[in-house]
Amino acid sequence: MKRSEIKFDDFKPEIFNLWGKQWMLLTSGEMEHDSFNTMTVGWGSIGIMWNKPFVQVVVRPTRYTREFMERYETFTLSAFSEDYKKELSYLGSVSGKDVNKIEKSGLKVEPSKLVKCPCFNEAELVIECKKIYSSRFTANEFIDQSIKNNYPKEDYHLVYFGQVLCISGIEKYSKKQ
Repeated sequence: MKRSEIKFDDFKPEIFNLWGKQWMLLTSGEMEHDSFNTMTVGWGSIGIMWNKPFVQVVVRPTRYTREFMERYETFTLSAFSEDYKKELSYLGSVSGKDVNKIEKSGLKVEPSKLVKCPCFNEAELVIECKKIYSSRFTANEFIDQSIKNNYPKEDYHLVYFGQVLCISGIEKYSKKQ
């Protein structure tokens, strides 16, 4: 898909749609060494933290992608049109440890503009990031105790903040249409 670079100040995402309905692929690793994995994400945030544009993503400790998030310093988020919901659902339900799920999904990886981690050719939005912080959620820190209901196995997410280095996307994500 033809994407153009979008400056931070011109980025115009529909945040609640992007995370809650559209979903994205979180990919970590290095394309050059064919050492990367991807998973579907539907929870996260985008904004400014520590005077830097950032994205925040969460990964359960049991996910294979966590190993890549721990080992590599960069990651990408790739958003797709509704036409790819089936592929994203598949990529979120199958482990890359057991099968080459990217190949089976039919999606094509391609080099990112700035980071070593790949993105996806079919994506209409790609956000390239460098990790700047990570931590693990703990039950005793939840002020709203109902949040624990998301963790029946007590497999609390690891949270990663990534400084946004590059955004590329189609016109609908830019104020300069």
